[in-house]
Amino acid sequence: MRIGVDIGGTFTDLCAVDETGIVAVGKVLTTYDEPARAVEEGLAALLTDPGAVEQVVHGTTLVTNALIERKGSRTALLATAGFRDVLEMRREHRYELYDLHLELPAPLVPRHLRFDVPERILADGSVRTALDEAYVVRLGRELADRGIEAVAVCFLHSFTNPAHERRAAEILAEVAPTLRVALSSDVVPEIREFERMSTTVANVYVQDLTERYLRDLEHRLRRIGITGAPHIMLSNGGLATVDTAARHPIRILESGPAGGALAAAAIGPADLLAFDMGGTTAKLCLIAGGAPLVTHQFEVDRKYRLLPGSGLPVQVPVTDMIEIGVGGGSIARIDALGLLTVGPDSAGSEPGPACYGRGGTEPTVTDADLVLGYLDPGYFLGGGMELDAEAARSAIAELIAGPLGVSVEEAAWGIHTSVNEDMANAARVHAVERGQDPAMLPMYTFGGAGPVHGVGVARALGAPSVVAPPAAGVLSAAGFLTAPLAFDFVRSARAAVHDLAWEQVDALFAEMEAEGAALLAKSGVDEVTHRRVAEMRYAGQGYEIRVPVRGGRWPDALIDEFTATYRALYRRTGPEVGVEVLNWRVVSSGPKPDVTLRLTTQATGGDARKGTREAYFPSAGGFVDTAVFDRYLLTPGERVAGPAIVEERESTVVVPPGAHCVVRGDAALEVTA
Repeated sequence: MRIGVDIGGTFTDLCAVDETGIVAVGKVLTTYDEPARAVEEGLAALLTDPGAVEQVVHGTTLVTNALIERKGSRTALLATAGFRDVLEMRREHRYELYDLHLELPAPLVPRHLRFDVPERILADGSVRTALDEAYVVRLGRELADRGIEAVAVCFLHSFTNPAHERRAAEILAEVAPTLRVALSSDVVPEIREFERMSTTVANVYVQDLTERYLRDLEHRLRRIGITGAPHIMLSNGGLATVDTAARHPIRILESGPAGGALAAAAIGPADLLAFDMGGTTAKLCLIAGGAPLVTHQFEVDRKYRLLPGSGLPVQVPVTDMIEIGVGGGSIARIDALGLLTVGPDSAGSEPGPACYGRGGTEPTVTDADLVLGYLDPGYFLGGGMELDAEAARSAIAELIAGPLGVSVEEAAWGIHTSVNEDMANAARVHAVERGQDPAMLPMYTFGGAGPVHGVGVARALGAPSVVAPPAAGVLSAAGFLTAPLAFDFVRSARAAVHDLAWEQVDALFAEMEAEGAALLAKSGVDEVTHRRVAEMRYAGQGYEIRVPVRGGRWPDALIDEFTATYRALYRRTGPEVGVEVLNWRVVSSGPKPDVTLRLTTQATGGDARKGTREAYFPSAGGFVDTAVFDRYLLTPGERVAGPAIVEERESTVVVPPGAHCVVRGDAALEVTA
């Protein structure tokens, strides 16, 4: 048996899989004070024989939350003399040109802890000014005396020649051995000074917190009888050992959302939209060619969620998705203009939505869905958690319906549709920017709240169908189990393609592939595959695109690949100028697990209709009698006409009037208008 565990902002999801498919699922409230405690409690309730567990794969929002909440180590920065303020000057870009009160996230290292170190390496790797070792000695001792816990070292052009960074680390280890030290040449050895500095600082800032958490998780797993060390989900869809994740915690920044995209890729067609809506956020990812898209530019703590440039940049491979702050726990309110807004702040699990009965008083999306009749107050989490419908009505009446002068039901419907439209608008922009038409792609929906809102989002997008897989409420946790052990490597070596010889390129790739094979060998993986990628652009362009490198005719084959990739993205070719490469990348992977994401507890027959209840659909005139079905008793081929509600323990599928739902052969529910 293998276990996937996904810690979210509201719930911690668990999924157990063996050779037959999904055998058990669980969902417990996230414990913010000790996140690993929810994992321990959930597994103890889920498992009858912990000794049968061969592997635990874990994804977490710990790193993201620590960066947003500024709960990392007290960190200092060592930069090349004259460059310590790169971290605050950023790119001098205004993400909202006419906003007089423009807000940017504060640097993780304040100015008084950023230091100019006398040294200078030029772009070609030659040394212009030698490292002032005596300065580093004095500084290291002073930092230790001042209670600094972590140090990021980011010298100019260290991705070309890391000698000064490595020597500074040696000195700090001698004079201040208690300091955690991260080198930009190790964390992100590639061009672009600000992004490299920001990523290195973020990595060491959360390193102590992450390592303590991962060791606590290992201890708790052993305590309940699971002997194997857990594997940690990386943001790019690969897996890493605890040791690797502890060294590079920035690589697990988006580990949770990656699981849902992997699951959708494993069970769906080659091209689709994956829509994941949990308790805190909603995410949408494009699956193209059977795999999630991956990007190497990401921002944390955006002050404006949809505006690039308003957050802390992190230059690591992450699953390319759009994420907005609308989930089941997102709080609805009336803004200063008297308009209804939802999110991005969430009630989480503590105190939670008003209907949870845990002290929450503000209306949330879950409260609205309960008032609309989409959720059964007695069957939430399969009956494991009773919801207070009257508390939900009171919160919406007092804070939304009253101020707007509308009925409670109209206010709840406004909350519900506002979330749908927000997600659809964000998804449309995300898809079009990547050369896709969302109206041509099926949408796979999962997460605890995803199936409730899936059809509404799909209709706003014009998507042809919505598919809710089995165990949709915990599918991200299941997706973790489809990922291989993998890691990626990068080298910056800017040059015109025609100036490079294949022997140079092959040697660079061979160096990274050897590093990847050695890293995976430590985890017992000896069957390793390597995927080569070049990041290329037309000379004079500011940014590059990723192009597969397959060898063959050099350099014509690489230029042909670049031209084809460029045309696929932009529907045209570029100017008649030369082509250059900035970065070379290798993704080293072990074998992909042979896993089936089929729910083995699916029933073979019986009366699936549980009864009816009133549910609100304005297109049908308001509240109407709506058939309610038990998903576990629906068999392949059965059809359900809307309005209808299909319930399972961890999620609920809403089929509005005019829509039709069919149970597919893989037990997934497919809804079409």
